Amino acid sequence: MSDDEDFTPRLGRQRQQGGKRARRYLGRVVGAAIRSAEKASVRSHRFDGSRIGRGASMGRLLSSRDRFGGMRARRAVVKTRLVRIGSKGMPAARAHLRYIQRDGVTREGAPGELYSADRDTADGKAFLERCDGDRHQFRFIVSAEDGAEYPDLKPFVRRLMTQMEADLGTRLDWIAVDHFNTAHPHTHIMLRGVDDTGQNLIIAREYIAHGIRERAAELVTLDLGPPTDQEIEARLRRDIGAERVTAIDRRLIRSMDADHLVTSADRDPFQQSLRAGRLQKLASMGLVEDVGSGRWRLADDLEATLRTLGERGDIIRTLQRELTARNLERPWIGRSRFGAGETDPAPVVGRLIARGLADEHRDRHYLLVDGVDGHAHYVDIGRADAIAPIAEGAIVRVSARSLEVRDADRVVAEVAAANGGRYSVDLHLRHDRSVTQAFAETYVRRLEAMRRAGAGVAREPDGSWIIATDHIDRAAAYEARRHRDQPVAVETLSTQPLDQLRDADAATWIDRELASHAPLPIWDAGFGREVRAAMAGRRQWLVEQQLADIDGDGIRLRANAIMMLQRRELLRAGDELAGELGKPFVEARAGEAIEGRLVGRVDLASGRFALVEKSREFTLVPWRPALDRHVGRPIAGIVRGDGVSWRFGRERAGPEIS
Repeated sequence: MSDDEDFTPRLGRQRQQGGKRARRYLGRVVGAAIRSAEKASVRSHRFDGSRIGRGASMGRLLSSRDRFGGMRARRAVVKTRLVRIGSKGMPAARAHLRYIQRDGVTREGAPGELYSADRDTADGKAFLERCDGDRHQFRFIVSAEDGAEYPDLKPFVRRLMTQMEADLGTRLDWIAVDHFNTAHPHTHIMLRGVDDTGQNLIIAREYIAHGIRERAAELVTLDLGPPTDQEIEARLRRDIGAERVTAIDRRLIRSMDADHLVTSADRDPFQQSLRAGRLQKLASMGLVEDVGSGRWRLADDLEATLRTLGERGDIIRTLQRELTARNLERPWIGRSRFGAGETDPAPVVGRLIARGLADEHRDRHYLLVDGVDGHAHYVDIGRADAIAPIAEGAIVRVSARSLEVRDADRVVAEVAAANGGRYSVDLHLRHDRSVTQAFAETYVRRLEAMRRAGAGVAREPDGSWIIATDHIDRAAAYEARRHRDQPVAVETLSTQPLDQLRDADAATWIDRELASHAPLPIWDAGFGREVRAAMAGRRQWLVEQQLADIDGDGIRLRANAIMMLQRRELLRAGDELAGELGKPFVEARAGEAIEGRLVGRVDLASGRFALVEKSREFTLVPWRPALDRHVGRPIAGIVRGDGVSWRFGRERAGPEIS
C-alpha cells in the first residue's frame, strides 16, 4: 500500500473485557455511587431552621469564607440576645436602657450617651414608646479588636448598621451607647424587632452567628488596616502557652478522629510548630496524652476544662487588681461557686471589696468579699437587679439559695385541693385550726411573688387565689428561674465599716457575734485578724459602759444590752430626723398598729429601719427587703416582737408580710 492511498479502518463489533464478571463489578460501583449521592443529598438538605429569616444567604456566604481569612483580618466580637417584650417586657427594657446609660462608662467617666442612625443624642424614652407592643427586641454588644484606636465609635457602628440594613433588606430602628469602662471598648445596641413594614423582624440564625461578626471585622480591617504577618505570628505564638481555649485548640478539636486522636503534622511548617508546641503545653496540663508516632489523644472534656481555666484566670486577675489597689495581701484568692446543690460552699462572711460586671451581655454581676476566713472570695450574684446596691466596706453574708420547693407551696396545694382549687387565709385557717392568722398571711407573700413572676397563680378580687393542680411543678419551675437570676442571698450585716464599730453607741454586728451561742469561726489572718482586733476593743468598750461583765477570758453581755444599744441609736436618729421633717419622733412599741406613708430606708449601725411618716409624727421600725417596692406608698402593720406584720395599699386588701 502506497502513501498516496487512503486508509479506512473497519471496526468490528465491540467486545467486553471480562464478560459477566466485569458487568457485575461495574454495576456495584455505580450502585454504590448512587446510594452515596442520595445520602449526601439528604444530609445537605436536612432542615435545621438556620436559614429562616432575613440575611440567611448572606450569613451562609460570609460563614463559608476561608477559615484562615480571620487571621489576616482584624477581629471583632458580636454578642446577640433576643429578648421577648410582649405585654410584660417593657419594665425590663426600661431597666436595660437605664443600665447601659449608667454613670462612668465614657472615657471621661460620665454617663453613657444614646445615639441613633441620624442623631448624636437620641431620645431613649421615644424609642421605648415605639417598642411598646413589639413582640421582641434584639440586643447586641459589638467590640472591635484594637477598638481603643477609634477616637469615636459612632461612625463605625453606623456603617455596621447600614450594612446590616442592606444585608437584611429593610430599614432598622435602633439606638446605641458606647462604653469605654473596660479594657475593650464596646457598643451596646438595642434594635426593635420590627421591619420597615411593621412586621416582626426575623433574622436568620446563620446571619446572627456569622454575618454580623464578619461585617464588623470587614469594617475594622478597612479602618485600621490588616495586621502584618509578624503581628499574626506573634498573636498565635502567645496562644501556645495560654491556659484558655485558643484558635489552635479549636483546630485540634476539628481535626481529631472518633478516638480523639490528632497528629502534630501539618503541611504548613508554621502551623505544625504551633500544633506541636500547643500539644506539649496541653500534655503538661494533663489534657492530652502522647500515644507515640506523633499522635496525641485529647481529653474528652478538653474544651470545657480550658474554658473553666480561662474564667478562673480572669477572676484571679480581677481579684489581684482590686486587692493591689487597696494595698491588701491575701494568701488565697479564688471563686466561691454557689448554686451547685450539694457542692455549695459554706456561707461567706466578710467585708465587701468591690462589685463588678462579670458578663455585660447577660447582666451578670459579681462581688469581691474579703472574708473573715482570711481569704478573698469572688462570688457570682446573678442579675444586677437581684441584689440591691451595697456600699464598699459593708460587712455582708453570702449564702446559696435553695432550689427546693418550699413547704409553703405544698401547704397551699393541699388547701387548694380541698377547696376546689382555691386558696385564701380563711380557707387555710379552716383547713388547719392550729395555724394562726399571722402565720397564714405569710403564704400570701409567696403567692404574690409567684403572681408577679407569671408563675401560674391568679388573685381574685375577693383576695382568694386560683391554684392549678400542678402547683408544685409550677413552684419548682419558679424557683429554678429565680436561681438562675439570683443564685445567692446577700445579707448586709453592717452598713458601717469595721473601724466604726469598735466604739459605736449602737447595737453592732460585733455585739451580736459576741452574744451568739454559735459564733463565726474567725481566722487570725487577713480580714479575720482585723475582726479579732475590733472584737477585743469592743469587749473593753462594753465593759466600760457597764453593758457586759468579764467572764474568764471573755465577757458576758448583760440582759437587754443589745436592745438598750439599739434604742439609744434610734432615739438619736429620731431627734436628727425630727429636725429635718419638722415632726416629732415616736417610738413603736410591740402590739401597736402602724399606719402611714413609707418615706424610705434609714441605715444605722444597729441595722436598717423603715421611716413611716404620719400626719403629725413619724416612727422607725425594722426594714424588710419587700418594702423596696412600696416606698412612697401608704402602708399599715402591727409591731411584733421580731418585726412588723405589714399590710400594703390604701384599702388594705393587698398582700401582707409578716
